Amino acid sequence: MTDIAPSPLLSLPGAVAAGPDTAQSGRTAWHYGGPLTEQRTAIESGALFDRSDRDIITVTGPQRLEWLHSLATQHLTSLQPHHGTEMLILSPTGRIEHHAEVYDDGETTWLDTEPGRGEALRKYLELMKFRTEVDIVDASEEWALLTYTGRAGGASGQAAEDAFAAGPVVQPVPVAKFAAKDLPAVATAQYPGAALAGGWVRRTDALREATYDQLVRRDELESALEAQGERLNVAGTWAFDALRVAAKLPRFGIDTDERTVPHEVPHWLAAAVHLDKGCYRGQETVAKVHHLGQPPRRLVMLHLDGTDEHPPASGTPVTADGKEVGFIGTAVQHYELGQIALAMVKRSVAADPDVRLIAGDQAASL
Repeated sequence: MTDIAPSPLLSLPGAVAAGPDTAQSGRTAWHYGGPLTEQRTAIESGALFDRSDRDIITVTGPQRLEWLHSLATQHLTSLQPHHGTEMLILSPTGRIEHHAEVYDDGETTWLDTEPGRGEALRKYLELMKFRTEVDIVDASEEWALLTYTGRAGGASGQAAEDAFAAGPVVQPVPVAKFAAKDLPAVATAQYPGAALAGGWVRRTDALREATYDQLVRRDELESALEAQGERLNVAGTWAFDALRVAAKLPRFGIDTDERTVPHEVPHWLAAAVHLDKGCYRGQETVAKVHHLGQPPRRLVMLHLDGTDEHPPASGTPVTADGKEVGFIGTAVQHYELGQIALAMVKRSVAADPDVRLIAGDQAASL
């Protein structure tokens, strides 16, 4: 695992580092003194989320996109310079082993993934190189990711704003037994981006808001913050997770487990899987579930009754009529919705809007 120093944002007034019980790495701030206010501010006027704990992998070489295309669920050969997307790496039986956000700048493909997951992804990619002319580097110690809502970061400039005018494009998931001609040979999610001095910015519209990821050199994090001046509103991982759960966006390894297949996670099926791109590991399972069956489980959002002031921990069982039907991934206090959570539950439960659930010591509803 890459040893990354704590973020300089932890020195800001009111910063509280994420503790071991928050499913965070502790290298960034859980909140800055007002987690609910931070959520509201991020939605109403924009805020910066410090996501510098994410691992960054770079892939260079003239064959990088064709090679990644052969390994991943996403259609990558058509990815244009200064565009991003998402991709999954599956096991031979179709279980999700890695998730990464993608950005290509014309010379380098950047993969950012969950904290602590970068080394495993790098090792897998190294094993799959064979004679392909690609170089794979864990760049987490050199580069850091920031995420903004409401604006494209303080350093974006007019060129980035022009590139982002149309926003991301996400193709609809085709019906079962679709005609191949109905699915364009392009990435199913296309996130426009732009080059910045010493990095790049990528529009994703995550959190169901105008959302931008900005890559900066790690030793320039403080300078990037100072450039924001009085416009800067900072928000911690608590706020980010609350808005993410409300938008039903998962975190790999927290809202998923070792059995998760793409069809159980609606966002990833739409944004990270191309259902007609050709052979890749696990494709048979993806095709079989899409054309012939249904996924055994589904990721859903739960409303908790709030009788316990602390949301249930990740991994807490979800039960119905005394029987375990799933588990809690991320649970958090939302500034408007109260306690909410992402949970992986059985398909029959996800299809029943009136089902009565228990998560920990709390009643829960879909």
